[in-house]
Amino acid sequence: MPGPKRLLALVVAAPLLLTACTTDNAGTKGGGTGGSDLTFAVVTHGSAGDAFWDVVQNGAKAAGKDLGVTVDYQSDGDPQRQAQLIDAAVNKDVDGIVVSMANPDALQDSVEAAVAAGIPVVTINSGGERSAEFGAIGHVGQDETVAGQGAGQRLAEDGATSILCVIHEAGNIGLDQRCSGASKGFASAGGGGDFTVTQVDINDLQGAQSTITSQLQSNPGIDAVLTLNSSVAAVAAAAAGDAGSDAKIATFDLNSDVITGIQDGTISFAVDQQQYEQGYLPVVMLKLYAENLNTVGGGQPVLTGPGIVDSDNVDEIADLATAGTR
Repeated sequence: MPGPKRLLALVVAAPLLLTACTTDNAGTKGGGTGGSDLTFAVVTHGSAGDAFWDVVQNGAKAAGKDLGVTVDYQSDGDPQRQAQLIDAAVNKDVDGIVVSMANPDALQDSVEAAVAAGIPVVTINSGGERSAEFGAIGHVGQDETVAGQGAGQRLAEDGATSILCVIHEAGNIGLDQRCSGASKGFASAGGGGDFTVTQVDINDLQGAQSTITSQLQSNPGIDAVLTLNSSVAAVAAAAAGDAGSDAKIATFDLNSDVITGIQDGTISFAVDQQQYEQGYLPVVMLKLYAENLNTVGGGQPVLTGPGIVDSDNVDEIADLATAGTR
């Protein structure tokens, strides 16, 4: 079992080439003019009221307050509408854009249009492997494949022999990477290789619970369920009860239900990517670029995870989550 502060081993994804800091950039947004009248748009694919994205928003807003800049946070789970929000930010001539790219292909034209307009872009959370291709100055998030590998290895170490991985958003490349990584990590740690993926809808948690219950009933050999969202974790725990299953429940990301579940033993652990940093750090990066043409990361993505929250450290994290920062 890991100690309270143990982080999973990180393997950095293919390097992101950050925009060079030269005098040629002086004519772009962020051309070294600085000032306290900067406005940054943050456009994410999270749904309003989602516990994960609420923490991202808290981070972005806190950075804006701390740095004296305006942060306009908007989100839409539909990639086409998210692209429209990016286009609207370009039309408003903002000084920088932060965008999560769960569906990079759908956002490519809009992100590249922002870059072409001289607006610096920092990507967060998803789509890091396409960030430099689209012209972003950096990426902040966790490597989803590596995080998945860590989750699969941990479940194997905990004795799992058959895992059900639950994807909650169709077309989200990061979720596919998590399940794929978990399958590889599980197999590499000697977990037996019985690995099943199922699809549910994050907007229909009751239906998600029924789907997971059905999977556990039809395949009683499943002894671990890995969810990729904190809200789905709670219904997975309920589904195990409905199915009379003793399957371990593990998840990505935190909310109050997950923290309570870890404390009472109904959830084994959570993979934490510290999403507050995914809101806060890009605003810092954009302000540094606006005022001093600084870039951050030295050619690498800025990684915010993964780490493990389990019974060893959950009580410490609980207080921070109550404050809206974890």
